[in-house]
Order: sequence, then C-alpha cells, then structure tokens
Amino acid sequence: MNLIKELENEQIAKLGKTVPDFKAGDTVRVMYKIVEDKGRERLQAYEGVCIARHNDGLNSSCVIRKISFGEGVERIFPIYSPNVASIEVVRRGKVVRSKIYYLRNLFGKKARIAEDKAMDNED
Repeated sequence: MNLIKELENEQIAKLGKTVPDFKAGDTVRVMYKIVEDKGRERLQAYEGVCIARHNDGLNSSCVIRKISFGEGVERIFPIYSPNVASIEVVRRGKVVRSKIYYLRNLFGKKARIAEDKAMDNED
C-alpha cells in the first residue's frame, strides 16, 4: 500500500466513525449537522435513495435522492465529513447497476426499487 493510502486510513481510524455497508439502491437516512443563527447546531435527517457511491478513502461520498413536494432533490454527502453525524440504512434495494442515474427520468411507481430480501437476512 502506498504512503498516501496509509495516511488516509490513519485519518479515517482517528475519526472513529462507523459507516454502514450500503450501496446504490439502498434507502438511507443521513443525520446532518445544520448550523443555525447565533451558532446553534441541530441535526436534520435527510432520507432518500442512494443513487451513486464514490469510494475514494477519506474523500468518499454518496449521492442521495429524495422526492420533496413532488420535486426530485439530490444532495452529495461526503461520508467522512464532520457535519455528517450518522448514516443509517433504512431499506436494502435490489439493483443491477452501481450508478442508478436513470431514476432521474422516472416518477411514480416506475421509480420504485425492489427490496433485496437476501441482504436483510444476512444482517
């Protein structure tokens, strides 16, 4: 392993975050720290379908898509950011591709992802 990867792994271990094993197609709930006026912080839940996952050590991120008031909203979350308090897998999805950008063009019942029963039994 090269030196940069070793340093990144040390930084990840120092953060002490436990990131669940999730992939594209899974429904996840991300608890994100929001800084309000006067320096107050609160946690806000963002729940949606993970449509892409970028694994790059400390720079790992995921794209979460949800439907808010009939409009599709996507947000990119850096997984090891100090603003991400926790990530929880709500539901496992059964998809073939690793990037499911085709969900952007679908709506209603067509945009549903089948639940992966095999993954639930392993947990």
